[in-house]
Amino acid sequence: MIWLTWRQHRKEVLYTLIALAALAAILVPTGLAMHGRFKDTGLKACLDGLGTASLIKPTPDVVECQELAHAFQEKYSSLAFVAVLFVILPVFVGVFFGAPLVARELEQGTHRFVWTQGVSRTRWALAKFGLIGGFTLLVAVVYALGVSWWFTPLVAAIGSRMEYLAFDVQGVVPVAYTLFAVALGIFAGTHWRKVLPAMGVALAGFAVVRVGVELLARPRYLPPKNLTYALGEMDMSPNPASGNWNQAHGIRDGAGNLVMADARIGPCPATDSLCSRDIQSFGAGAHNWELYQPGDRFWLFQGIETGVFLALTALLVALALRRLRTLA
Repeated sequence: MIWLTWRQHRKEVLYTLIALAALAAILVPTGLAMHGRFKDTGLKACLDGLGTASLIKPTPDVVECQELAHAFQEKYSSLAFVAVLFVILPVFVGVFFGAPLVARELEQGTHRFVWTQGVSRTRWALAKFGLIGGFTLLVAVVYALGVSWWFTPLVAAIGSRMEYLAFDVQGVVPVAYTLFAVALGIFAGTHWRKVLPAMGVALAGFAVVRVGVELLARPRYLPPKNLTYALGEMDMSPNPASGNWNQAHGIRDGAGNLVMADARIGPCPATDSLCSRDIQSFGAGAHNWELYQPGDRFWLFQGIETGVFLALTALLVALALRRLRTLA
């Protein structure tokens, strides 16, 4: 079975290795350039010096860090398309391997020959699922390590690795996404029995689940925290290096009612009469408000989301094995 599986899927393996080599050709030079500039401009040292507290005193160092971070983002904004590619790549790798794994056999009818040669359905499935799943796992780990290294300076400049897009291509979740895509492709192949329909169903299903988890589940893994500080506060302001995931912000009045969403009044010198009038217009006790997930929850959220997709992966594989026992 090992030799047969290799013969059947060696082209996919070769194409995947070529794709990884092409990806490395992009990641390595651009990553080295970004890491070098991140350090040489002083941005890394500047952000490290700010710490991770949610509020800090708005000193000139904070302003300098923000200016350096903005310049860094402007320098590498053209690489945004690469980041988008990193988000969608796991599903293509997974579907490329998963959907044809069973659907091609069923479409061509070769499964009947194998199952009449003393190879049980369970042994056949475990051999194919295990070998392809193991190779996919190896590819996903290499991919996740490389992309996490490449993305680190950009994430630091953006301010939070908890944000959408940044969270999706760092840590261990890309590995779970890829394995889930493979399992979804396998499951689709056992039901639709043809490669192209199975790939289409797997792509659509992956998109629905990923978007649902990202928008509905992830923000609620743990209750978010509230951060408040005075309007025009000169002693404390949000720390751009905290890594917090800002989910909502605005201005609340003294009674706690939200009077202006998506707005804030930052440090306001006493000599700025216009700023002072703006503050007074909101009444006594008005304050800036933020709803956020702390940046130190990154690995906890990574673990939760990885667990969710690995559980879905195991369920889909079990359902696919069950389905195989009933196929003629």
